[in-house]
Amino acid sequence: MESISTFDMLKIGIGPSSSHTLGPWRAAEAWIKELKDQRLFNNIISIKIHVYGSLSLTGKGHATDFAIMLGLSGQDPEYIPIENIHTIVTRIKEEKQIELNGELTLPFSSDTTIIFEKKFLPFHANGITFKAQLDSGEKIETTYYSIGGGFVIKEEQPESQKNIALFKTFPFPITTGIELLAFCKKENLSISQIVLENERSLRTNKEIDYELHRIWDTMLECMYIGCHTEGRLPGGLNVTRRAFEIHHSLKGELPYNTPQEWLETIRKTEVKFRQILKWVSCFALAVNEVNASLGRVVTAPTNGSAGVIPAVLMYYLVIENHEADFSQVKKFLLVAGEIGSIFKKGATISAAMGGCQAEIGVSSAMAAGALTELLGGSPDQVLMAAEIAMEHHLGLTCDPIGGLVQIPCIERNSMGAIKAINAAELALGSNPEDAKVPLDKVVKTMWETAKDMSSKYKETSEGGLAVGVFLSDC
Repeated sequence: MESISTFDMLKIGIGPSSSHTLGPWRAAEAWIKELKDQRLFNNIISIKIHVYGSLSLTGKGHATDFAIMLGLSGQDPEYIPIENIHTIVTRIKEEKQIELNGELTLPFSSDTTIIFEKKFLPFHANGITFKAQLDSGEKIETTYYSIGGGFVIKEEQPESQKNIALFKTFPFPITTGIELLAFCKKENLSISQIVLENERSLRTNKEIDYELHRIWDTMLECMYIGCHTEGRLPGGLNVTRRAFEIHHSLKGELPYNTPQEWLETIRKTEVKFRQILKWVSCFALAVNEVNASLGRVVTAPTNGSAGVIPAVLMYYLVIENHEADFSQVKKFLLVAGEIGSIFKKGATISAAMGGCQAEIGVSSAMAAGALTELLGGSPDQVLMAAEIAMEHHLGLTCDPIGGLVQIPCIERNSMGAIKAINAAELALGSNPEDAKVPLDKVVKTMWETAKDMSSKYKETSEGGLAVGVFLSDC
């Protein structure tokens, strides 16, 4: 059993990838902590980092090397000023040295200190090994695995016993949809209320609200930045930002100065069907254009799928319910986090393990279920919506052109958001007793599909669009 909080599924970080950027960043932080705990940190005279498998094959396009350098420098992805990222990385490259955790100066060449190995380690597709030589002549090393959504583990999983103990503190321990529904019926509570009780076993009400506010504020600011930034994305594909032009055609003439004022003005715009489609797509595109340019986003449940949940939540706030406030945002995020955790426990949220069905598919399911509760759906309908959304993402491959989280990744977020809204409407108009496919079955099927999928379609850029479209075409 695995204890997964809403704040594990929804984490603030830096783009473009939760598994290839945020994961290696957190792995570097974990390694430094391990060295300090073992009282070896001050004895280091040189380091090497070996990156394996999917992390290696698409690492450059996902800024894996940037993330490692920033993590080793002691920078926090939640709080580092975005404008400092390139400054720090450039300084390391030019000076050919790094300030390890901001304390210890070591030689460092971005070309030779970080080594991209094409081979895969057996435990997981995203492996990263940190090696150090000590002043005594001893050499030490530790291997971490980035398993999706910014989660990082070691093969021996030393935290597993702690995690199980934490799980037992939950008043409603949940691993499957069936268990979740059973608790809802027994306690006569909604899914968001059940999840809130679990969160209260870890944090105070004030802490929960503070963190949820921070998550939503980051999502809203990310959409705002994406909708107000024009130009082309970095990386070499010469991809034009589209959210800016779409937003410009929709926004009207009302003035605003802040993200919240912007939200209020959108509520006063035209809401015909085509405009709604454009707004939802605009929100999703905006987030993932920010993500692709090393901006700050919320993993939901990953960076590559970060646009789906904020786009659907924004749709509810500006189209469905103009009176909605933080209480609805809170419910949405709690439900979304719980649905995501069920997929993580029963399958995967890593594209390197399951293709894009594990990212866009899961995020669409999370958003569909959360929207269904806000629209008055029962717990059964919430899970029905999540199942419908995932069912129609099964088999979706991960084949980013050039190893960049741009094509087809950015557009997929808009498609996942629209599917989520459609899935919620289908569930709300249906009797769950007539459903033929329960959520747990689709979770199992997604995992079986992931295991059967060729590695070419698992974030390696060795198949699909990644080889069907030449960089020269772009």
